[in-house]
Amino acid sequence: MLRTSMQDLELARLRLKGKGLSLVVVNNGKVIFETESHGIKGIFEAIELLGKKLTGSSVADRIVGRAAAFLCVYFRAAAVFAVTISVEGVKVLKDNKVFCQFEVCVPNILNRKRNDICPFEKLAFTFATPEEAYKKLRTTK
Repeated sequence: MLRTSMQDLELARLRLKGKGLSLVVVNNGKVIFETESHGIKGIFEAIELLGKKLTGSSVADRIVGRAAAFLCVYFRAAAVFAVTISVEGVKVLKDNKVFCQFEVCVPNILNRKRNDICPFEKLAFTFATPEEAYKKLRTTK
């Protein structure tokens, strides 16, 4: 991976953790998006606001499951850092050659009540491609 992407990923990680954010996106040494929005809402806000400007960016997110990973692949992120990531999230990123770092890897991302798998994660098992993930998740967010 390019040195710039690693520097961007580190900047995104530090900002995420230092400011208590839920999502930070950095590209070419500049923070281009950050939010406190929970779930995949923040990723959709970034896609809608920035579109192609997200290509090659580094993303730091509190929680990355299969759904969020597919969205990062969709906009062609170069690298992803997650505080918590699911096994399936790692698989999607690695299968699509997106570098990832994380603190904790869990079997599944749970819903807010922590009594079942997140509904977006359940839906994400029906996706075959990042494009399909974006289209289906966009209508349910």
